[in-house]
Amino acid sequence: MRNKVIITSIFLVLVYFFSNFQNIYSWGFFGHKRINRMAVFTLPPEMITFYKYHIEYITENAVNPDKRRYAVEGEAPRHYIDIDVYAPEGANPFDSMPRKWYDAVAKYTEDTLQAYGIVPWHIDVMVKRLTQAFKDKDLDRILFLSADLGHYVGDSHVPLHTTVNYNGHLTNQRGIHAFWESRVPELNADDYDYFVGRAKYIKNPLDYAWETVEESHWQKDSVLKFEKELSEEFSPDQKYVFETRGTVTMKQYSQPFSDAYDKKLNGMVERKLRKSIIAVGSFWYTAWVDAGQPDLTSLLNQKVSEKFKEEIEELNKKYEAGKIHGRDHE
Repeated sequence: MRNKVIITSIFLVLVYFFSNFQNIYSWGFFGHKRINRMAVFTLPPEMITFYKYHIEYITENAVNPDKRRYAVEGEAPRHYIDIDVYAPEGANPFDSMPRKWYDAVAKYTEDTLQAYGIVPWHIDVMVKRLTQAFKDKDLDRILFLSADLGHYVGDSHVPLHTTVNYNGHLTNQRGIHAFWESRVPELNADDYDYFVGRAKYIKNPLDYAWETVEESHWQKDSVLKFEKELSEEFSPDQKYVFETRGTVTMKQYSQPFSDAYDKKLNGMVERKLRKSIIAVGSFWYTAWVDAGQPDLTSLLNQKVSEKFKEEIEELNKKYEAGKIHGRDHE
């Protein structure tokens, strides 16, 4: 009897850790790093030398916005928008929501918008900031904003970043968020095609961000529906496995269940990852063009400031020791 109690307790701890571990990430740290890294290779010759020189920073710091949620109040809403709260069930929420920020504030109030997410508007703000950084030839800001912008753009491509049912908690599918954007790509990323073509100029970044969010939102039903259907076909011991990472054992979705899900989605995860890559490169390119296409080779001899390095180090410390601010949207 005592052994059964111990085994049950261990299992519950592992389940708790599993659910909370997955709640940390969006696109997974792995996914965001892959998106930023591959976006570098979409850039034209005038930009790619600079970005390849700093590719390790662009890659490793792609996850800073997620880390910042453990250090900064108000960071979380920049990653998502629960667009479906703005319209009755069955109605098109995009008909209700103004695309321009001040029009949306006038209609719903800024507090409401912040409560349910601001990702399309924040992408537009980040593009403008990166444009100014290019104009100023500010190395620290160019790197910081490029890495961060890539993160938010990646998040806008995730269907569950566009709904109040962001983690399946309203449909008894808790954990599906990290399953779609972390587990599936981690298992299959080596087989993905990353040749996505060249970055293109985006005439209206705000409209582009909204179009991305809208496409993502209408895909959420498939994301939820197919997982539920498969869960009826797989027994719990077929659906989940226990894996050891380092010194920690955690519960994970099994390879067969993940493969079946990916097949049902007809490769949606790979398509969204690819679209994220070309979008990130295109936003970087757009900011550079709008800045007047400055010569970036003149920055190659510069080094990031000590203050910049200290800020990154401080962020990592707060992430490792901190408690998440705002809702845990995963």
